[in-house]
Amino acid sequence: MSGLKERFLFACAPDSWGVLDYPGPSWEQSYEKMLDEMVEAGYTGTELGPYGFFPTDAAVLKPQLEKRKLKLLGSFVPVKMTDPAAGKAAIERIRKVGDLLATLKAPFLVMADDQSPERNAYSGRVYEKGCPTLTAAQWKHVGNIVADAEKVAQEFGLDLVFHPHVATYVETPEECERFYDATSHTKIGLCLDTGHCVYGHGDSVKEAEKYKDKLRFVHIKDCNNAVLAEARKNMWTFEEAIEHKVFTVIGQGNIDFPAFFRTLIKNGYSGWSVIEQDVKFGATQIPPKDSVARSLRYLEGVMGQLGAAAKA
Repeated sequence: MSGLKERFLFACAPDSWGVLDYPGPSWEQSYEKMLDEMVEAGYTGTELGPYGFFPTDAAVLKPQLEKRKLKLLGSFVPVKMTDPAAGKAAIERIRKVGDLLATLKAPFLVMADDQSPERNAYSGRVYEKGCPTLTAAQWKHVGNIVADAEKVAQEFGLDLVFHPHVATYVETPEECERFYDATSHTKIGLCLDTGHCVYGHGDSVKEAEKYKDKLRFVHIKDCNNAVLAEARKNMWTFEEAIEHKVFTVIGQGNIDFPAFFRTLIKNGYSGWSVIEQDVKFGATQIPPKDSVARSLRYLEGVMGQLGAAAKA
């Protein structure tokens, strides 16, 4: 276990407290209390969450992290990758977030396509007739915007990784392949999110194996397949599925985490995994601090089992 414990570090993120991508009531909760609860649950790292929830003044945020011995890992940065008219704004947003991350010595900038209403209407149902897809010209623009983002990330000494995401134009395994074809002239890595992978008809074990040379960061979510089936049947948006608790406490859903981590171990992955449970603020069955604590205990148990099996 000691060897695996050194190789795999687990962090937390504000989305487990309902702090999702855009301002709302969840942003009014105390970030200091949230950080305290992360530490109490046993975490040693956190993501920034959406830019603007935590203080954006490094002089304010740095001492808050340091006194709790929390490592800042990066930030999820959704940008409109498919719209040439939005290219300048996308790079400006990456630069703004990158400056804060670099000042706080965070290693990762996690880039994703921004959610769009037309794709959200087909969340988890991308293969159905009528779902909009990208043109060849739009894929070319994706390649260009990623190349520009990579230059900015390099200026700040950040590792740029891409997060395939539900309700965007890169949701399914096939779209992820198309993304890496379009960005083959760059060195952008992969941030594999187990929950989004399953939601987009993927298999997290297969995707981890397929992209073993690009996998540099991991987001851990668990998914309730029964709720996901209802989401597809009822044509729920991504937000509606979250409200119906499509993502669960880690270990209480249907993702095979022992198999997932066996694949990571086999392929030599080491580093951080961020435990997340996207939830609707104020609608959780158990307090977020208990959810993230249970999730961590479960994964520590998985690592213990894998370590024992390796020694047997």
